[in-house]
Amino acid sequence: MPDKAPNTKVGILTSGGDCPGLNAVIRAIVRAGCGSNFDVVGIYDGWKGIIKENYVKLNTKAVAGIVNRGGTILGTSRFNPFQEEDENGNKIPSCEELLLKNIKKEGFDAIVSIGGEGSMHIAQKAHEIGVNVIGVPKTIDNDISGTDVTFGFDTAVSIATEAIDRLHTTAESHHRVMILEVMGRHTGWIALHSGISGGADVILLPEFPMKIDEVVAILKRRFDKGKLFSIVVVAEGAEYIEKEIYSSNESMAENVKLDDFGRKRLGGIGNILAEELEKRSGYETRATILGYVQRGGMPTAYDRMLGTRFGIYTVGMIKDKKFGRMCAKRGNEIIDIPITEAINKLKTVPPEMYESAKVFFN
Repeated sequence: MPDKAPNTKVGILTSGGDCPGLNAVIRAIVRAGCGSNFDVVGIYDGWKGIIKENYVKLNTKAVAGIVNRGGTILGTSRFNPFQEEDENGNKIPSCEELLLKNIKKEGFDAIVSIGGEGSMHIAQKAHEIGVNVIGVPKTIDNDISGTDVTFGFDTAVSIATEAIDRLHTTAESHHRVMILEVMGRHTGWIALHSGISGGADVILLPEFPMKIDEVVAILKRRFDKGKLFSIVVVAEGAEYIEKEIYSSNESMAENVKLDDFGRKRLGGIGNILAEELEKRSGYETRATILGYVQRGGMPTAYDRMLGTRFGIYTVGMIKDKKFGRMCAKRGNEIIDIPITEAINKLKTVPPEMYESAKVFFN
């Protein structure tokens, strides 16, 4: 009898920030993969796991009961095997050769990289050097091009909206301006959707700079109408606020910390804005930074479903050897696109959507 063809060996890793829905993707790939004679291996802590050879065998038992869990059972990191400098600008050795060596050693036929925009850049680089990689888009920021939405976004918006609902009662009771800072490095999708859904009075996005005096004018118009409280939602990446307040960014730049992708660690713009608004308006102002609460905990039903659909579709992509591509949602269909299309540019909030939000700035 002829020898039986070996099973397809697939490695799954989660890279970048944790995100509600990751476990739904992992579960779907394992369940669908095991039914297609795949040997599925979990790679711990993102791309670092391949360098460290830190793996775990995944089967249906291993993924039972994880669809409703937040985070990722595989752990994650922002490790970049192609990074040439550390956060201080010092040269570091590339892990490219070791990456290829360990993938060959383990016998991986495909690597599934579940990650955001930064992780997709790594996946594309890996594809270019010969790794059979497939991307699954993940980010609460919803800023990856080529897909209508990413899983994790719906959960983050739901949490931020609930926070706005809760801040309304305190703002109204104490006649305060309440600022809610939400995540969004370069794009304001969370701020926009939660701000409109929660009835915010001003929404500040990275894409559309607004002068602080313009915000003050909106608040004063509300107070003049007898509306003695206001809610302001600001995306953490709205750095133009800092630039307006400080004539020079040199002192701030000295204390800037970077993540493993070489990007500035954000968070705190809400406090800066609160202090300045109170100074210019005279209204008592408080800030709440929602932070990691937005991407923790149980995913919404929508994110569980989207993650599941992405995972099942990914198994089909592996069968068809659609490497160097990323699954995506267009309308109600799951499709696949080149990873290069996904990382070509960020998906930012279009002007017409922000104009719709400004209808409520009064």
